This record gives sequence, C-alpha cells and structure tokens, in this order.
Amino acid sequence: MGKGTVKMTMTPDEFLGWEILQDDRYEFVGGELFCHSGARKSHNLVAGNIFGALHTFLKGSPCKAFISEMKLQVTAADAFFYPDVMVSCDERDARADLQLEHPCLIVEVLSDSTAAYDLGRKFEYYRLIPELREYVVIEPGRQRIYRYLKNREGDWLLRDLLPGEPLSLSSVGCAIGQDDIFEGVPVPEAV
Repeated sequence: MGKGTVKMTMTPDEFLGWEILQDDRYEFVGGELFCHSGARKSHNLVAGNIFGALHTFLKGSPCKAFISEMKLQVTAADAFFYPDVMVSCDERDARADLQLEHPCLIVEVLSDSTAAYDLGRKFEYYRLIPELREYVVIEPGRQRIYRYLKNREGDWLLRDLLPGEPLSLSSVGCAIGQDDIFEGVPVPEAV
C-alpha cells in the first residue's frame, strides 16, 4: 500500500478519538492503521485541479466536493479513508462534520506506492458504498484516466479515456477537459 502500517487493535470509535489527537492522518481498515505520507507535486496538482473544477461546477447545488482532508467512513468494511477528491449530494452528508458516508463520486490520484491498492482492495471497499456511482482513477505520470461507472444492474464498467478526451462525470453532470485536469503537470516523455 506504500504507507506505514501501525499494528494496533482498536474499534472505529476508539480510532476516531485517537486520530483527532495525531499530527499525521491515518486510514483505518478492520483495526489496522495506515499512515498517510506526503504526495508528489503532480499528485497535488491533479487533485487540486479536479477539486477546483468540481467545486466551481457544483456551486449552488446540493452536491459538494471535498478534498483529501475529509474522511470517508465505509461502515460495511469497518474502515475510514481519505480519498483525494469526493462528491456527496446526500443530505445526511450535508449534516456531517468529521466524515462522509454517502459519496456518489470518488477520485483517487495514483502514485507508484498506492496504485495497486487504489485499483484493488480500496476499490473493493469503496464498492460497498450504496450511493457510489463513479470511481475515477488518475495516473499523473502517464496522464491516464480510468473511469469506473456503476450501471443499473450494479456492475462496474471501466472506461479507459483516450488522450484529450474529456472526463464526463455522469454522477454529477460535469465534464472536465484533460488540459484542465493535468494543468501544470509535466507532459510524460514518449517511450
């Protein structure tokens, strides 16, 4: 996963009380803690660009965009995460203060150390959220975008975006151009 694992056993309520006293941020899965490390500039640029576009687009709507400092609780997985960007349109989340539980959209920006986890186990946990409709994974180093969309049957369909193709987010009715998503990120060298 690329993060430091802290071997402790605690309940979700104990975790919430403990974490608020910590200087670092931790993700929590089934009693295990994983420390969040710093991210590269390209990671922060992409997450910030996505958040900025969504924040502007959603102004005046019941939907709100959140950046990586907002915690996500996945009760069915006994877990807490810090997605890079998420959007919730759910009234229950509008009343929440410390964590959301009902996002319709989650965006993760990959790093070499977290890619396998974000595409594998973490996505398994995210799929336990009934309200989640879209999961977007962005690879800044290759400037690639993968969009997973939950269809009416509950199956997740992958759309591997072509270079230059806008990211159409049906869960919130927004499209974001790749030039805007990757603004400020160095163009990868051709291999």
